[in-house]
Amino acid sequence: MKTLKQVAIGDTVKVVKLHGQGATKRRIMDMGITRGAQVYVRKVAPLGDPIEVTVRGFELSLRKEDADMIEVE
Repeated sequence: MKTLKQVAIGDTVKVVKLHGQGATKRRIMDMGITRGAQVYVRKVAPLGDPIEVTVRGFELSLRKEDADMIEVE
């Protein structure tokens, strides 16, 4: 299982599954990160948190703990 947290800068991946429960999972889905969505990893902050991604034409910043809940291929 590969998560969004493990994806290298400049790679585009497809979301396979969202892990997590309740409000956290709902917040991730509300940002447009759903099963089948293409996610491009733009950059990572100097200390590794947060991760900046592009999803459905929008730029988002995700915490590492949230990115670890997103399974990708």
